[in-house]
Amino acid sequence: MSRIKLDHYFRCLWLSVCVLSSIPTLSKWIEVVNKGDLLVQLNAFKLEQLAMVEGENLVGTPDYWVKPNIHIESDYAFGGMQQKKSEQTTYWEKDPRYTSQTNYPLNVPCLLEVKPPLGPDVVIKPGDTLTTFRVWETPLDTREEERKGLFIRKMYRTISPWVTENPIFMHLVNSNEKVVKSAIDQCAEVGYEMIILSFGSGVNMEDESEANYSKFKRLVEYAKSKGIELGGYSLLSSRWISDEVDVINPKTGKRGGMIFGSSPCLSSEWGHNYFRKIKTFFEKTGMTVFENDGSYLGNVCASTSHAHHNGLNDSQWKQYAQIQGLYKWMRAEGIYMNIPDFYINSGTNKVGIGYREVNWSLPRDRQLVLGRTNIYDGLWDRTPSMCWTFTPLTQYHGGGEAATIEPLNEHLMDYKNQMMQNYGAGVQSCYRGPRLYDTEETKQVVIDVIDWYKTYRDILNSDLIHLRRPSGKDWDGFMHANPNLKEKGLVMLFNPTDKDIDRKVILPLYYTGLSTKALVREKEGKAKTYKLTRDYKITVDVTIPANGNT
Repeated sequence: MSRIKLDHYFRCLWLSVCVLSSIPTLSKWIEVVNKGDLLVQLNAFKLEQLAMVEGENLVGTPDYWVKPNIHIESDYAFGGMQQKKSEQTTYWEKDPRYTSQTNYPLNVPCLLEVKPPLGPDVVIKPGDTLTTFRVWETPLDTREEERKGLFIRKMYRTISPWVTENPIFMHLVNSNEKVVKSAIDQCAEVGYEMIILSFGSGVNMEDESEANYSKFKRLVEYAKSKGIELGGYSLLSSRWISDEVDVINPKTGKRGGMIFGSSPCLSSEWGHNYFRKIKTFFEKTGMTVFENDGSYLGNVCASTSHAHHNGLNDSQWKQYAQIQGLYKWMRAEGIYMNIPDFYINSGTNKVGIGYREVNWSLPRDRQLVLGRTNIYDGLWDRTPSMCWTFTPLTQYHGGGEAATIEPLNEHLMDYKNQMMQNYGAGVQSCYRGPRLYDTEETKQVVIDVIDWYKTYRDILNSDLIHLRRPSGKDWDGFMHANPNLKEKGLVMLFNPTDKDIDRKVILPLYYTGLSTKALVREKEGKAKTYKLTRDYKITVDVTIPANGNT
């Protein structure tokens, strides 16, 4: 193309907005509008470039630099259960123009660039507009872990408010109509709100037969009649399809050697058909819950024969557009989404809190301690309602009788302890099994816990303040805080030992909004007045029962 005035062919709009609700967050994205009559090829772009005040300035070059104190996050995110692992667009580069830095080789990473790792390498037709991903930038006023996390948690509640939805659900392992109806009845009786037909249950959303649609439509209608939402599971990326469909490794020119070994290319004809089938299934059945396992993890594809991408350089951009398009469609339709990858800012409701699945094959007492550790570690920068954890009512990977809660009435204390620590954290768990109770005694225990959770639901879904990480040797616990509620704090303390323990526990009440005194009661007991210290703390004497909580 000869030299021309750029504006004649396209214009680039920088759009930036201040996100309100009292958070210091800036959002940016680019829109490229082709105003001409020729195709425009956008090979690459940088959404942001900022020269930042360095996190540290050393003479030598360490293996790891402390980065500038700002949180950067985009919705072009994939490949991880946590935001830190899934972030693909943040790059801290050297700035050779910054010659007054202390570092002799000028290696300080202080130049922030936000850009896609590959591509997009896409064509913009005359009259069309390309809108890039969004980035959110939140400068922080502290390096203290809890306060930093509270900044980020409030950001999520503001920019992705669907993460505050937190329905009570079970993972049903069977899609037989009789079993599903029985589970629906149990959920309605004990106060549950949702069922997800789990992996291995037999639900197949890719089955386009009228019989399949009719079956699940009947079950959805039955669930609705009982006040229960019904949904199901579908596997996407972590499977092999064929040589023609799977992503092509750019190093070998063949499939294999990629994430999970191999995965289908979402921009192949198979990929487009998959998304069409999923949408059709939800439209035909009326399901309102979707669990998409093995979501797009970021595989590139060097194929030049797939129908919906041209080659390597546009493969990641276009596959991401496919998966994000499905999740945005579901968000618009009000479909609840459990996705084990960090698509929160693309419309999904929950992501896994973070765990190794084989840990659920350990004995039940170890599952309890590890479960609380997952909660403690997983909620530094996420809200309780953003995450799910796991409770294998039936055997999962292995471990036999010692690892399973079924028969429920024979392991009632373990079952109740699982529920209390999960609901007490405000974290829904995938209670995976064929039923929620097996006897009237079990049923009453479940009802009691659910009633307790619903009574204190608002404070239990509020931000979690970390008290003491589980060790399995002494007490551990956490506190919820919300200055806008009647109950401004709720503390959960746990004893993993086989003896009652008496402890003095210091409670940091700063984030409850209380400044001079606090009224504290244990369970439904009588309230006692405590005077706060100058650093907004109180000390309580507490007895925590053996293998229990308070």
